[in-house]
Amino acid sequence: MEIAMGAIGPLLPKLAELLVGELTMEKQVRKGIVSLVTELKLMHVVLSKVSKVPADQLDEGVKIWAGNVKELSYQMEDIVDAFMVRVGNDGESTNPRNRVKKILKKVKRLFKNGKDLHRISDALDEVVLQAKQLAELRQRYEQEMRDTSAHTSVDPRMMALYTDVTELVGIEETRDKLINMLIEDDDWSKYPLKTISIVGFGGLGKTTLAKAAYDKIKVQFDCGAFVSVSQNPEMKKVLKDILYGLDKVKYENIHNAARDEKYLIEDIIEFLNEKRYLIVVDDIWNEKAWELIKCAFSKKSPGSRLITTTRNVSVSTACCSFEGDIYRMEPLSDDVSRRLFCKRVFSQEEGCPRELLQVSEEILKKCGGIPLAIITIASLLANKGQIKAKDEWYALLSSIGHGLTEDRSLEQMKKILLFSYYDLPSYLKPCLLYLSIFPEDHAIVRGRLIWRWISEGLVYSDKQETSLYELGNSYFTELVNRSMVQPIGIDVEGNVEGCRVHDMVLDLICSLSSEENFVTILDDTRRKIPNSEIKVRRLSIQNTKIDVDTTRMEHMRSLTIFTSDVVGKVLDISSFQVLRVLDLEGCKNVSDVGYVGNLLHLRYLGLKDTHVKDLPMEIGKLQFLLTLDLRGSNIKVLPSSVVQLRRLMCLYVDYDMKLSSGIGNLTSLEVLDDLGLSDVDLDFVKELGRLTKLRVLRLDCDDFDESLGKALEESICNIHKLDSLDVYVSDGLINCLSEDWVPPPQLRRLAFPAIQSWFETLPSWINPSSLPLLSYLEITLFEVRPEVIQFLGTLPALVYLEILDHSVFQEAHEVEAPVLSSNVALFPCATECRFYGIGAVPSMFPRGAAPRLKQLRFALPAKWVSRENIDLGMRHLPSLQRVTVTVSQGEANDQEVDEAKAAVRAAVEDHPNRPVLEI
Repeated sequence: MEIAMGAIGPLLPKLAELLVGELTMEKQVRKGIVSLVTELKLMHVVLSKVSKVPADQLDEGVKIWAGNVKELSYQMEDIVDAFMVRVGNDGESTNPRNRVKKILKKVKRLFKNGKDLHRISDALDEVVLQAKQLAELRQRYEQEMRDTSAHTSVDPRMMALYTDVTELVGIEETRDKLINMLIEDDDWSKYPLKTISIVGFGGLGKTTLAKAAYDKIKVQFDCGAFVSVSQNPEMKKVLKDILYGLDKVKYENIHNAARDEKYLIEDIIEFLNEKRYLIVVDDIWNEKAWELIKCAFSKKSPGSRLITTTRNVSVSTACCSFEGDIYRMEPLSDDVSRRLFCKRVFSQEEGCPRELLQVSEEILKKCGGIPLAIITIASLLANKGQIKAKDEWYALLSSIGHGLTEDRSLEQMKKILLFSYYDLPSYLKPCLLYLSIFPEDHAIVRGRLIWRWISEGLVYSDKQETSLYELGNSYFTELVNRSMVQPIGIDVEGNVEGCRVHDMVLDLICSLSSEENFVTILDDTRRKIPNSEIKVRRLSIQNTKIDVDTTRMEHMRSLTIFTSDVVGKVLDISSFQVLRVLDLEGCKNVSDVGYVGNLLHLRYLGLKDTHVKDLPMEIGKLQFLLTLDLRGSNIKVLPSSVVQLRRLMCLYVDYDMKLSSGIGNLTSLEVLDDLGLSDVDLDFVKELGRLTKLRVLRLDCDDFDESLGKALEESICNIHKLDSLDVYVSDGLINCLSEDWVPPPQLRRLAFPAIQSWFETLPSWINPSSLPLLSYLEITLFEVRPEVIQFLGTLPALVYLEILDHSVFQEAHEVEAPVLSSNVALFPCATECRFYGIGAVPSMFPRGAAPRLKQLRFALPAKWVSRENIDLGMRHLPSLQRVTVTVSQGEANDQEVDEAKAAVRAAVEDHPNRPVLEI
């Protein structure tokens, strides 16, 4: 259902755009569009209701109807896009009203010859007729939407509540860690109400862990209760469950009582008054539910404890808004996974026969440390005490890759995952299913994914001022927060760099994508397109040995190839006339893409890490192109027609690629990375100032003279939305940004990443008033004085600082340990500081400064320790996790160096966090 919604969503603004202004079209055509828009909006409303119902509880007719709506939407969008291409919109403006005015004359000219008018009219007549037929079905299904409550099955998570503790493996350590968080203080019973929120995706064992901790320590409390909230909670029942759990005798008939939430909350408050209680609120899905539940728990209950479990990071944060901590569930270790598996299969924790060791390890690797997956798979191999034959184990291993659809025994695992899937808002479901395009264990880079979502129309907005990338980024963050994907690579500012999809989740979304005909996957297990009647819309080729029938691909919108041997041998890409996404990243044998100039609907062209040497001049025809990624290719000169791509939002190049003049025409650009400015003229640099929508700009500024530097200053001053600026100068004094330069006020990242280039002194424009949002700073100064570090510490939003003293590399002058003033709270947001070539020690930070600092890197001359009674203490930095120290020998002897290292180790060991030390 959500795929049909996703197809309608981006179509509606396009149809509205056709109706803006006074387009010269027959009244019948215009009336047809108006009628279609009205009907599609009604269909969208019905689909949003239907999408909340699990697919196995839907009438087959509803599924067929939704599929027809999706095909109708795709068909209509193709017609609109073909019309816009035929009109020849040159992309001279991104404002819809201006665009419409500029194409009026062309529309009139086209319609005069009659052929194009009849083509559009006939196509519209056909889809309007289909819409009318579907409208009748919509009205029928709207009336017949049945109550699905009678079809709900037993929640498989309930079994966790009744698992005997003797059946659990490896839970003691995590249980005791959780208990320690709850009652870690000697006199914990006098402390106020405290909450621990357990967060993690489905199947990690959150409920099991909470129940184990609850059972272990509930005797230490006056009363307790364990209640489940579930996906669509009936809040009166949840509150009644709490009362019943607290006192089963007193509230024996509470579920039959007619009470509203207000009185139930008052009953709970009254009962808990002056009692120490332990309550577990399991499986909270949204913050709204928690906002009501927490009203029943007063902060004036010393020694009381709450445990909540959730799949959503934002919910866990809300639960811990007062006096609380978050416990993040991690997959089981290899050892615990192995023990749990063996105990389930062989009724003992150790004892896997030698001949089954390899296959069992491969099965466990598939399970990825997820307890539910391990238990579910193990139950398939346990056969009434009889060990299944080796070939059956391998058969199961090969089926795990698509077991969620082909093995009914895995139905329980699928149900667990579907709980999370159906809880997603409608706009997120297609975004999650889209991840089925990527192979198992593939590292999916955040930027690549978001730009592809945008190009596919999965991220859209009818508000001109809305940044589609920022909207897509919020979608990505929400999927991570909901634990549907596993984050990989957290950058220094705390942003997730990419994600992976757990094998079991990937199985689910692949099966759902197949059912919806959302993505067609050709890999080791799915080498052929299954049904001759299916229109291939999105194709992911993950294996070289494939059988592809290109005759059924005229409707293909997206092609992604993960193997080099396929391109050019099997597929005729030039025949895919409505292709929107072509991603050949990493296909090393790709060298010729001359056909792309004919793919007029293309939005995304990914040629990263290919051997492409040239782009065709016809690329300028791709007026819908949004993203062009050429990093790592062999292209040295971009065709002059690239500057005709007026809708282009993201351009990735390498610093040695040459762009022609006219770059100022690319006024829709938001990302320009990594532009080389060697051998360019003054006009080229000035044109950068016309790119007023740029958010990210990365420049290589070698061979810059004073006039080019002044022009660059002025250009960047015009880019008011810029939030990330990297300027690379390979050698010498940085003269491209002068003292009187005024930086963009939104700047969050500023980097000059080169050791051999420097500023003479800290530029005066680096200050709290000019850069109030700056969170990342990487800079080299000829000489760094203590007052410079003091001043940088006043930047209110600075999270990451990397500063290098260049003079140390020029002359071996004696450095002094900086001493920072304690009058102000310095580095309030900093999490990582790196001092290169600067003699520094942790004690230079006054007490109260850098309260969030997790990683610290500094240089320590060995003579300091032997000559002075220097303070290496770091206990006053409460968040410290990692310390990297360069002990420079200088004039010190080997014994003095060893003494300095020992002093550093002693200081680190004295810190309560026991930070990781690297010397």
